Amino acid sequence: MIRKIGIIAAALSIALTGASVHAKVSEEDAKKLGGELTPMGAIQAANADGSIPAWTGGITSAPEGYSVGDHHPNPYPGDKVLFEITASNYKEYADFLSEGQKKLFEAYPDTYRMPVYQTRRSASNPQAIYDATKVNATSAELLDDGNGIKGAVLGIPFPMPKTGMEAIWNHILRYRGAAVERNGGQAAVTTSGDYNVIGFDEQLMIKYAEEGATPEKLTEDNILFMFKQKVTKPARLAGTALLVHETVDQVKEPRKAWTYNTGQRRVRLAPNIAYDTPGTAADGLRTTDDFDMFNGSPNRYNWKLVGKKEMFVAYNNYALHSDNVSYDEILHANHVNPDLTRWEKHRVWVVEATLKEGFRHIYQKRVFFIDEDSWQIQVADMYDNRGELYRVGVAYGVNYYEVPTQWSTLDTYYDLNSRRYLAIGLDNEEKMYDFSIRPRDVEFTPQALRREGKR
Repeated sequence: MIRKIGIIAAALSIALTGASVHAKVSEEDAKKLGGELTPMGAIQAANADGSIPAWTGGITSAPEGYSVGDHHPNPYPGDKVLFEITASNYKEYADFLSEGQKKLFEAYPDTYRMPVYQTRRSASNPQAIYDATKVNATSAELLDDGNGIKGAVLGIPFPMPKTGMEAIWNHILRYRGAAVERNGGQAAVTTSGDYNVIGFDEQLMIKYAEEGATPEKLTEDNILFMFKQKVTKPARLAGTALLVHETVDQVKEPRKAWTYNTGQRRVRLAPNIAYDTPGTAADGLRTTDDFDMFNGSPNRYNWKLVGKKEMFVAYNNYALHSDNVSYDEILHANHVNPDLTRWEKHRVWVVEATLKEGFRHIYQKRVFFIDEDSWQIQVADMYDNRGELYRVGVAYGVNYYEVPTQWSTLDTYYDLNSRRYLAIGLDNEEKMYDFSIRPRDVEFTPQALRREGKR
């Protein structure tokens, strides 16, 4: 019988109120980063039984034969499945699963499986990110009920979080390079396994992480990142485009968004591209703030940092990332192909978001499980206004060696009511992400969006 672990790192259960929350840690505490804690604030040591090893730097070089532009090969080709979690035995592992994960075993008892491999703490970042994180630890602050930040740049702002709001900002601001261009798409999969791929060309320019960024400049310009997306297929949607400017202080100036519609041939302000507005071409299977597991303003929720736990999460999913597999091989009825997935035991932060009184959202509660090594949300359990589990989000991660950064290769959103799911990030049949681009601000304007849409 698996030993119950419960919560292994207690944390303050604070629902943020007030105008400003001071999150700085002392210089003495910051010295723990790179010592008993990793440079990102994770526990450096192995767990008690050794099933989670010590972090020793993650992946610091690419496997032999890799070239930038390739789909990233598996750095652990010799690893074998240790055991599988199935509907018949998942209760033995219940302490290491989220409530949403348990529901997936119950919903699809004949097909849903978790092949479990040895844990590889592969997450890594450039040294500059580690250095910036240590500086941020003693200077970063939350603003205006947690709806903005100041005093941080480049690295994780709160490597020793004391509140759920700090932890979710760590996810939002985790390092993914200074800019990235990606081609791929998403598919809404029916109960019978049918799907159509919606193709996207996307560019993300991260002002928080660009060369020369300073906390003062971020505060002055009030832009965290700029995101541009153009639909490339099917033909009836091709040319539709979206532009988002995400702000640092979201009370001072909320997110700005514009859309270009090919039928109207006009760029329009889109103030509703936020919160629970349905996601672009997602067939109603995700909200706008589900994208990337969570994005946007956190102001509609009270955030509670529950603590840490050990959990089986989708990590090092290089088989799912490979250009040697097709979308048909990945997208099965009810869920992605379990044979292409890899699950490992990792420590995660548990963050609970509960809808504030007087606010509306289709999710009354959300529980996020955030990887301690990368600050990537690995699993998100979403509850409806009856308090019932509604959707389960899963991020299947890999290390992008050329940056390096730990990021998902595929995000899935399993709808427990419709028994359908959405898969975002399909790129197996496309060229790989390009982290070398250095776009200019002028490429992220409404005028540029109009030009993009007409191409």
